[in-house]
Formats: sequence, C-alpha cells, structure tokens
Amino acid sequence: MALPTFDTLLLERRARLLVVTLNRPEALNAVNLALHDELPEALAFASGDPDSDVVLLTGAGRAFSAGGDIDHMERNASEPHLFDHEARQAKRIVQILLDMDKPLVVRMNGHAVGLGATIALMGDIIVAAEGARIGDPHVGIGLVAGDGGALIWAARIGLTRAKEFLLTGELVEAREAERIGLINRCVPADALDEAVAHYCDRLLKGSSQALRMTKVLTNMELRRAATALLDAGIAYEAVSVRSADHREGLAALREKRAPRFTGQ
Repeated sequence: MALPTFDTLLLERRARLLVVTLNRPEALNAVNLALHDELPEALAFASGDPDSDVVLLTGAGRAFSAGGDIDHMERNASEPHLFDHEARQAKRIVQILLDMDKPLVVRMNGHAVGLGATIALMGDIIVAAEGARIGDPHVGIGLVAGDGGALIWAARIGLTRAKEFLLTGELVEAREAERIGLINRCVPADALDEAVAHYCDRLLKGSSQALRMTKVLTNMELRRAATALLDAGIAYEAVSVRSADHREGLAALREKRAPRFTGQ
C-alpha cells in the first residue's frame, strides 16, 4: 500500500516496520494546527496499514515534541472557539493510539512535553536518550491537563506520582523517568538507535497475532478509563482555554517570566 504524504509528518517503510516521524524540527516538533489535523490521519493509516506489523514513532531533529506551538496557542486563546476543533482532534489522537493493536515503539530522541508527552506515553515500549526530559506543564500556562495527561500518567506511575507531576508541571529527566517506570529505557544518545532497533527487531520476529491480541487485552482497562475521562478532560481544558489565567500564562511564556495567576 502506498504511503500517504503530509506536511508535518514523514512516513517510511523498513520492511514490516512503519516509521512515523513528527517533522517540524525547526519548531522542535511543536504541535500546530497542521500537525493536530495530520497526526490522527497518519496514526489511523499506521493502525490499519496491511504492510506493517510494528510502528515506530519519533521526532525529527533535537526533540520528540515540545508540546503546543506558542503562536498557535495564542491564536486559540484569542479565538477560543478554534480550540474546540483541536480538542476533538486531540481526543482522536488518544483514541487511535489506544485502539491501535500493533506494537508501538517510541524513540524519544529529545524532550517530550505536553501533548507530546501524552503521545509518547501512549507507546508500548518507550526508549529515551539521556538528557531528554518528559513532562506535562499544562498548569504552568493556566490550562487543564485534559488531552490525555490525567489518563496516561496515572496509568503508568500511579495516582500519587501522577498528581505530583501534573499539578507541578515538573519535567522529568529520562533516567529518572526510567527509574519510576514512566518509560521503559533510558540509554546514551549514541546508543539510542541500536536500542530502538533491538526492540523493533524482536517484535517483528514475534507472532503478530499473539502480540496484537496481548496488546488489545492489556489496553482494555486503559480504554475503559479513557471512556470515563477523555470527554470530561477535553471539556475542562476547553473552559481553561477561555480563562484570564491562560492568557497570562502565555504572556509569561512569551516574555520569559513567571506568570501572575489570579484564578480567573
């Protein structure tokens, strides 16, 4: 099957491995409107692609994904009805990742932040380069972590730790993320490709039917939790997009200063 083409993503075949690369390296693969719209289409293709058994997801350049593109977030804050479309797309991204029965390996070549962190954490095996950091700092710009963060962080490291990181917005170093079970492996940057290839090769040599059914089974509880959480999370985030605190958070980010939140 021919590979589709996108403006913000690259798709590549390596035998029965399908590689999906977030491809806005000049913006650290930050998520803008185009990437919001194209990513669910690319993931849906990867999920149903008959010519691949394993999917590898990574980022071009120095980062996996730096989260929301600031210009884009400022536009949404000034015209918050635009966010509602993206909220639906974010929900689609999470749902497609949960429904994908193929093993998904994440090559976390650099920082994974916000929605970028959620996408990375939806992987089945996550291998990160030393020095990479992962976190969901929605609250730091006056937003609710509603696009999947409340779901996947708690599932991976438990409610106590998840609350710590989601309520503080703290970024976690890859080595610490491995220690607490947030990701699978942290390796030196020059060993990243070898480690990722090891996992991909092992999965490709396995029984695709057994692997897929095992993944479906292990994702069942997560999918049930998503049914309960995602709509509420997106709704709460949509409310926070319209807040004065969010506008202040973006202004502080742009001006490289601490935000002065008022609770409004």
